[in-house]
Amino acid sequence: MKLRLQQMLMAMAISSPSLAFAALGGNVNTVQADSAHMKATLRIASTQEKYTVHEIETPSGTVVREYASPSGTVFAVTWRGPTIPDLRQVLGDYFDTYTQAANIKHSGHSHLSVLQPGLVVHSSGHMRAFSGRAYVPSLVPQNVIAEEMQ
Repeated sequence: MKLRLQQMLMAMAISSPSLAFAALGGNVNTVQADSAHMKATLRIASTQEKYTVHEIETPSGTVVREYASPSGTVFAVTWRGPTIPDLRQVLGDYFDTYTQAANIKHSGHSHLSVLQPGLVVHSSGHMRAFSGRAYVPSLVPQNVIAEEMQ
């Protein structure tokens, strides 16, 4: 069962329509153009001294939050909704690390965790109720706790 979920998550991530997001580790300046391209709603959910949260809601109802440092680098991405976003686009250069780690045997059939020094991903859910969080530990600003990203 857990292999089946992992295969389903991987297939959905690879075959999802190409929705554009500022990729993990990338620059946040592309967010507005990307949301227009995919006909999604974009808003700045919160601005704090430590980071800014850009929230994109896709037409399917999935909400993707991009956490950007004051320098404009996306250090974390979260998602919640009925579909998994295009993880190739969301994870950017970190997608290959994610797929390699996702192929390693994991416990649980509805949860996938990747805990690498350069990438942390937690993904869970079932049909029409998916959620996840990905971040790059070295990019997380000082005084920010990665677990607060939801």
